[in-house]
Amino acid sequence: MTEYYDIDRANGLLPELRETILILRGLRAEVVALRDRIVRLNAPSAVAGVLAPAASSTARGEVEAETRVLRLRLQGMVDQMHAAVAQIDGWGLQLREIEAGLVDFPALVSGRPVWLCWRLEEDEVGWWHENSEGFESRHRLEDLV
Repeated sequence: MTEYYDIDRANGLLPELRETILILRGLRAEVVALRDRIVRLNAPSAVAGVLAPAASSTARGEVEAETRVLRLRLQGMVDQMHAAVAQIDGWGLQLREIEAGLVDFPALVSGRPVWLCWRLEEDEVGWWHENSEGFESRHRLEDLV
């Protein structure tokens, strides 16, 4: 059964939600950096394997060892991201976008379900949109009828 938020409850959760999203954004940036490092590390050896088959097996072994370590770190960060998303899911919220910190809170207005809409740069929940609509269709809370 869906748990609905009122504005006070949604705003009360923002400090913890903000912290969780900031952690998630940081992890995402680290995951991208590690992925890029793995690609850069392995691209020359892939090219070298085609262009210069006599490439040193020692160098290849070092690349493979570093790649294994980086992939383990990457998996650990992905696991931490899953835990952060699970926390947000546990609150009954919908994480729409990590980078913008865009989150929707389920709410009821006159018995009809809507989303209270918030993103990281905002101090409080001040927007809403219909369940069938998205961020681009959001309205100020003052307009809620």
